[in-house]
Amino acid sequence: MSKLTVSAEAFRRVFGRSPEGIWSAPGRVNLIGEFTDYNDGFVLPLALPYATRAAAARRDDGLVRVSSAQRSEGGRASAVEARLDKLEPGMSGWASYALGVLWAMRKAGAAIGGVELHIDTDVPIGAGLSSSAALECSVALALQDLYGLSLSLQDLACLAQQAENEFVGVPTGIMDQTASMRCQAGHALFLDTRSLEVRQVPFDLEPSGLTLLVVNTGVKHALGNSAYAERRRDCLRAAAELGVPALRDVDPEKMDAALAQIVDDVVMRRARHILTEQVRVLEVVRLLEAGLLAEVGPVLSAGHRSLRYDFEVSCAELDTVVDVALASGALGARMTGGGFGGSAVVLVALGAVEAVTKAVSAAFAAQEFAPPEVMAVAASAGASRVG
Repeated sequence: MSKLTVSAEAFRRVFGRSPEGIWSAPGRVNLIGEFTDYNDGFVLPLALPYATRAAAARRDDGLVRVSSAQRSEGGRASAVEARLDKLEPGMSGWASYALGVLWAMRKAGAAIGGVELHIDTDVPIGAGLSSSAALECSVALALQDLYGLSLSLQDLACLAQQAENEFVGVPTGIMDQTASMRCQAGHALFLDTRSLEVRQVPFDLEPSGLTLLVVNTGVKHALGNSAYAERRRDCLRAAAELGVPALRDVDPEKMDAALAQIVDDVVMRRARHILTEQVRVLEVVRLLEAGLLAEVGPVLSAGHRSLRYDFEVSCAELDTVVDVALASGALGARMTGGGFGGSAVVLVALGAVEAVTKAVSAAFAAQEFAPPEVMAVAASAGASRVG
């Protein structure tokens, strides 16, 4: 049975009628450009072949009902209910990500009414692969089509981000939602997070005998939330000390002189990661556009060293993935996402996939970590109507 059939049948079981359509939005993995988004910098994500599907139908009574296949009891999903005119920031629970999209769109003046939504996903949850953005973007696109709106994909991405920032209360940058909305198959998305300009960069590894592995460590350390806020403050402090609007504005050719002006060693190292990561993003874009795919590997590994020692957001599980993968023949590897758990990306020749996978799994077992999930992924398409 296809995923679309499953979603449609689940919608009928919960709501007693057929959906008007099904919309899909993918998770994402960031190839390079970590923590640069809230410094107005560059990022290079790609959409995953894993997505969230929103089966939806309109209501004419101002009521919103949201169910999820991942939140079912006894095999049956129940619906969270809310009234459109009662939606307000601070509402908790998994459904707040969907409700927040309705709130943000109505706040922006979009003429939308009630809706029934059934959510299903195969994006790994809690793995740093933007399962929340996939949910938000699938709902935003469904509402756009159901109510005949004419917002751009970037407008929808910004509203989805607003939902997560202001309604749910998670201070994410714009990368996740933009990637979910605007990525194209076979390409990575070069995004300027200040101007929101994008360029599609070819990222088709198989013809060159390569693949990208995403290794989900399955862990998320509690330090992550507070540490994220601390590092954001450090970056703002560094920009203020250097007299620039954001670290993105530091001239790369004057990087050493700029860093020498920062007295606090921790703040300096945080800034050094951002400034060198900016350079790494541009270098990976150059290599991909030149067809030098294997040469991307060392740049990824350099990015991990910076995240591990300068930004200090890695952890034992992520370091194990990177160290063991490189020792087993991978061309490059680094943690991706917010850190302190989640996932790593590994660039590897097709012939070395089995060896790298076995070595990482064995290393996790030896250290009594939970078994990792290793996924070979290809750059996939962004959000669309699928049914």
